[in-house]
This record gives sequence, C-alpha cells and structure tokens, in this order.
Amino acid sequence: MEHERVSVLDFGSQYTQLIARRVRELGVYCEILDHDTLAATLAGRPPVAVVLSGGPASTLAPDAPRVDPRVYDLGVPVLGICYGLQLTAKVLGGEVERGEVREYGPARLRVAEPGDLFAGLEAELDIWMSHGDRVRRLPEGFRVVGSTSDCEAAAVACPERRLYGLQFHPEVNDTPRGTEILRNFLFGIAGARGDWSMSGFIREEVARIRARVGETGRVVCALSGGVDSSVTAALVSRAVGDRMHAIFVDNGLLRHREAEEVRGFFTHDYPLNLHVADARARFLSELDGVEDPERKRKIIGRIFIEVFREEAGKVGGARFLAQGTLYPDVIESRSPRGGPSATIKSHHNVGGLPEELGFELVEPLRELFKDEVRALGRELGLPARLLERPPFPGPGLAVRLLGPVTEERLEKLRGADLRVREELERSGCAKDIWQYFAILLPVRTVGVMGDERTYADVVAVRAVTSRDGMTADWARVPYEVLERISARIINEVRGVNRVVYDISSKPPGTIEWE
Repeated sequence: MEHERVSVLDFGSQYTQLIARRVRELGVYCEILDHDTLAATLAGRPPVAVVLSGGPASTLAPDAPRVDPRVYDLGVPVLGICYGLQLTAKVLGGEVERGEVREYGPARLRVAEPGDLFAGLEAELDIWMSHGDRVRRLPEGFRVVGSTSDCEAAAVACPERRLYGLQFHPEVNDTPRGTEILRNFLFGIAGARGDWSMSGFIREEVARIRARVGETGRVVCALSGGVDSSVTAALVSRAVGDRMHAIFVDNGLLRHREAEEVRGFFTHDYPLNLHVADARARFLSELDGVEDPERKRKIIGRIFIEVFREEAGKVGGARFLAQGTLYPDVIESRSPRGGPSATIKSHHNVGGLPEELGFELVEPLRELFKDEVRALGRELGLPARLLERPPFPGPGLAVRLLGPVTEERLEKLRGADLRVREELERSGCAKDIWQYFAILLPVRTVGVMGDERTYADVVAVRAVTSRDGMTADWARVPYEVLERISARIINEVRGVNRVVYDISSKPPGTIEWE
C-alpha cells in the first residue's frame, strides 16, 4: 500500500529519528533521507511535506552540509528545524551569524502570530533550544512569528510558499506543546490525512519479510529475551512460521535468573523453535582484564556473532539473521542514512557486527522507537509482563560493571541490581520509570560496619523517566524508597558499603554509564 508520507532530510541531528517518530505518532508515515537527496528524486514520489532536521554543523562552515535549493520549489510545505531553519535562511538569501549567546536548554517562546504553526496554542510556550548560530536577516517573503529573549527569529514563516522554520526543537519532550506544533504543520498546513498505524505496519512488514525470505527460506533470530528481540521473533514467526529459529546465547552477563526466565517463557508460555547456547565461560575468558567500555562492546559483539554462527550452523540452510535493532541503537552509533551525525557510542547490534557476517540481515524494527515496539508487541499478542520490562543493553551487565569483568564482580552487581528492581517494583514507582538499574563502580570507599572500618565497593543507582530513550530525566524516587534500596544493598550484598543516586539527565549524560 502506498502511504502518504513526510520526507525528513537528515543533517545529522541526534533527534532526526525522533522527528520521524513524532510524525508517525500522529498517523503519518515518515521516511528519512540523506540531506543531499535531490528535489527530482522527491518529486518522483511526492511527499505531503518535507522536514529539514537539525545537525551539529554550522552553515557558516565551508564544508557545511547543503540542501538542493529546488526542494523549496516542490510545491509542498517545508519545515526547517534548528540547522534546517538556518540553512533555509541562507539558501533563500538571508544571513546567518554566530549567536552572542548560545542557547541550550529550556527557553520561553513569545508567539507573534497565533495562526498556522501555533493555531490553538498559548501566546507563550515553553520550548527546548540547542544552537550556537542564529538567523540575522530573513529571506524575502519571510517574517518572524515567534521570538525568545535571546533569539529574535525563533520561529519564522513564509505562508505564501508554505515555508516555515523553528530554531527550537518541537520533537523533544522538553517542548511540551511540540506535538501540537507538528500536528498543525502536518494537518493544518500540509493537509495530511493520517493513514499509518501499527496494525498496518504489521501487515506490510510481514509481507516484506515473506517476500524477502521466500517460501522455503529459513531465518535465525538473535533472541535475548528483551522486548526488542522478543517482538522481532514474534513478528518474524508470524511471517514465516516454524522456519524461524530463535537462538538464545547465554553470555553470563545477564541479570539475576534471567537466563532461566528466558528459557521458561519461550519454551512454555510463548513456544518458539528455541536453541540455547551456554557460552558463559567463553565470554568471561575473552573479557578478562578488559576495562575500556568500547573494547568490551566490540569483544561481546564479536563473540556473540561467533557463537551465534556456530549455533545457526546446526539449524542448517539458514540464510537470514533477524535481530531487534532499533532507531536509538542506530542513531547513537552512526547516521542510518549516511547523514553527518556525531558518534556517541557504538551499540552491540550495530558496531559489533563483523563485515563478513555470513547472513543477510532482517531488521524489521530498525526504524521504530521503544514505545512503538511495545505497541507492536501488544498487537502481536505478547504479554504485558514481557513488554513492560525495562530496556537492557545488548552487552548486558558488562557495561554496568565499570572496570574489569569478573564473576565475583558480576555476582555483586546482580545482587545490587536485584534489590533496586525489587524495591522499585514493590513500591509502585517502577510503573512510572523508563529504566532502572544498578552500576558497580571501580572505586572503593571507607566505611564503618559493626564498629569496624571497611574499605569496600560503591554502587550507583540509575532510574530515569523517558518517552523513547532519546532524552531522559532522572526519576524523583521517594526518599524512603531510596533509603530501603541503599539499606538492602549495603546489608545484603557483601562487599558494598556505599550507595549513590545518579541525578543526571540525557543529555548531557547517556542513560547507561558506558
């Protein structure tokens, strides 16, 4: 089925995928293309609108990424966000300059014209800024429709040509009315109908998988038991039935009793063709003495593929590998479409794959965010107790164990993490928290236990609220719950005498510590 769609041209923003997520959330299919996609290419299958993303570059730099100027003459609405606004101004004859003040974080927008983008919204809005440059002079035909105390051209418009620009980011949660702004652009300005849904995605993705795999092809699926891989396995299984073989690699880096739970669930509750590879000793041997987080990720990725390939060889005739790679995995490792994104960190599903994989990849969730994956899982009939599990990184506890990876330190971390999860879930706080876990730090501190001096490990507790993992804020867990967590870890996990709570947001931090 041919959907109406919005084309987002990617200039390397860490939020490019989030723009697409918000558009799809509003019921309009969204594709992400290279920033230098030609207008003639877009005209071949005209979108209902074009969005120019933000990005880390400056339009003042000689090698700054550009846009085909004819994009503005396609006759469809164009919305430039942050860098996209500055680029629009420069391409169409305006001027951009270095800002006297770099705006990063919350700001207050004064709406000068209440129509179009701001129809039905208040005269002042909370917004999220992240820019150093600003528009000094607008192109002919444009006018300012919103300003902040430090940025005159915070929102601009040329209604006659349906060209718009926002210096702030409407796609992030920190712009509370951002979804309404995007809705006004999509439906009020672009006239979109909204014909995309998760049930439709399932039908189309199942058809794509069947067409690619064929009537006799076999698929092996990397199953960790987490939300992403479980939904992937269910979706591929719906497409090809028992020709999908799920392979669970027990790497020894899982949480308390997690390996047993995965086996039990996919053997009895939601039966699949399950193959279990016990590779705990192999992973720990390779990680011996390794402390650098990037080296850990690369080693884990390499061994995972080696073990997985060995197990897949036992299936026989499998050409395809299905795995649960998501948008955030991709955008934090590299731009998924070749745009100039800055690398934050590599991911197990992305950076850890060797060039000669030996399989053709099937990644049906590659353009979905975590909340979309959970919605997809509900449509597929997976139970809430699996879908509501907090996200867990591909490298497992290895990246929550700062410093060397040993069985003794892993057991200590498992014990601390179990207490964090038990207390947050028992208190009822967990339902409002996106992710919560313990981190074992590579430092020791002096303490007093039983009237004796101790010199023991420190555990950090991380709990964040988020909608999609692209931005996150630290969870305001009640003091009495934190007190119980701390007391239980110190009293019940031998070798820990101090617990600290992480109150960093994302950005500037990431959710995981490594």
